[in-house]
Amino acid sequence: MKQEYMELALKYANKSYKMDEVPVGCVIVKDDEVVGYGYNRRESKQNPLEHAEMMAINQAAKKLKTWRLQGCDLYVTLEPCPMCAGAIIQARIDRVFFGAHDPKSGSFGSVMDLTQIKGLNHYPEIKGGILNESSKELLVEFFRKKRKQTSAKRNV
Repeated sequence: MKQEYMELALKYANKSYKMDEVPVGCVIVKDDEVVGYGYNRRESKQNPLEHAEMMAINQAAKKLKTWRLQGCDLYVTLEPCPMCAGAIIQARIDRVFFGAHDPKSGSFGSVMDLTQIKGLNHYPEIKGGILNESSKELLVEFFRKKRKQTSAKRNV
């Protein structure tokens, strides 16, 4: 695990924050080279598949010219949801490092743990809590801002 890659994921999370998207950023690394990156774009693209991890996996597969991302590490600022955790498993990513735990849809330990389901053909190593405070702080600030905007609209 290299902290610099989680810091880069945080930069992408900030990019989605500036776009008024839930601030999640992701990078995929192979042999010490970033081969894919992503940030949430569900609102701007109006597409439920536009999660940071999905964007990064798609880029990495194109760059490496294979869907099998063995030998890759994924760094993401928020624990992956069921869709993204499933894609990570399907892509055969070796290791996942995430920042904040997600108590509402986290699928590598918080709500469920897909690595505990018997019979899957791949089980990535998972390490959570990397730069947890920075990741969590960005999310808290985003949702605080959203609540304030919603409250202001109601009071008009």
